[in-house]
Amino acid sequence: MTRTHGTHGTHGTHEGGALVSGEGLPGWLEPVARSAGTIAAEQLSRFLPPASGGGRQSAVLILFGDGARGPELLLMERATSLRSHAGQPSFPGGALDPGDGDPVTTGPLRAALREAEEETGLDPSGVQIFGVLPRLYIPVSGFVVTPVLGWWRDRSPVTAVDPAETARVFTVPVADLTDPVNRATAVHPSGHLGPAFLVESALVWGFTGGLIDRILHFAGWERPWDRARQVPLDWRS
Repeated sequence: MTRTHGTHGTHGTHEGGALVSGEGLPGWLEPVARSAGTIAAEQLSRFLPPASGGGRQSAVLILFGDGARGPELLLMERATSLRSHAGQPSFPGGALDPGDGDPVTTGPLRAALREAEEETGLDPSGVQIFGVLPRLYIPVSGFVVTPVLGWWRDRSPVTAVDPAETARVFTVPVADLTDPVNRATAVHPSGHLGPAFLVESALVWGFTGGLIDRILHFAGWERPWDRARQVPLDWRS
């Protein structure tokens, strides 16, 4: 049985089933793997899981791959007909199912891979999970989210499997995410400000934009950008 690398927080070390391993990662991905083991939830978001233990357990897959233009991230755009986060770019992911197992240990890992396969057609066998970030909270939907970090070791075709849930699936070069020209501060009608990325004909903001922003920062990939440049969000957001 393979012993996995430790991860931050309550996840600890996982054995069997969905494994976490940092072995054999490309050199460019090592800064992400290193920072994943030390980042605290408070450094990622001001929205933390309720102390009561409430909230619906879920997971997202933050999948890095090697693309035609170098390192890239896999994203999807949610269908405009969905009740929550309609039309927003996001990481593949969703709520845990009972079959995913223990929500404190390997459950989120299996859920992230399962949801990614259901939403994008991704072949989970080609993904190496190399880290798990601390659980965060999305107040508007009540989800407690475990971000799962993956390396797309063996690429497989991806597409929007169910148009009722997913409008499109796309990859974004990390070089575009770090380019100051593509960065802005999103202004929500509520007054909330947050990092945003204008890439691949999409505005990536909210929970997804915030996580990308923090990952770029802690990996040392962030480049100075104009935080005074603001992009107003539609009132329906």
